[in-house]
Amino acid sequence: MIRFLPIVLSLGLAAPAIAQGAGASFDGRWTVDLSSEPGQVYTKEMVLKLAADGTVSGSFYDSEIEAGRWKADRGRTCVSFRTTDGAGPYHSAACLRGDRVEGQTWAEHRRFLFNWNAVRAK
Repeated sequence: MIRFLPIVLSLGLAAPAIAQGAGASFDGRWTVDLSSEPGQVYTKEMVLKLAADGTVSGSFYDSEIEAGRWKADRGRTCVSFRTTDGAGPYHSAACLRGDRVEGQTWAEHRRFLFNWNAVRAK
């Protein structure tokens, strides 16, 4: 068992570096497409900062992220976070897919679930 300990320790130390690399590709400014009608453009900015400890900060739809987590697992990197409009919480989850983000936001107090996409801001 002792001979395997250095391998286990080295794998444990490498995991945060691998995860942070995945998170780094999600960091930054995104333009979120919130259009609900074809041909109508409605976009908002999303700013994500993914920390090595698995937390997410930034903003979404002009609101600060109050609580958020991220994880790289099963071949994808995803975030989940909460914001508010002052009347209630908005729970958003999104995954990085290539150079875009696919997400959804649930607002129980407004009785809606909204699917959205985002591209890297120019």
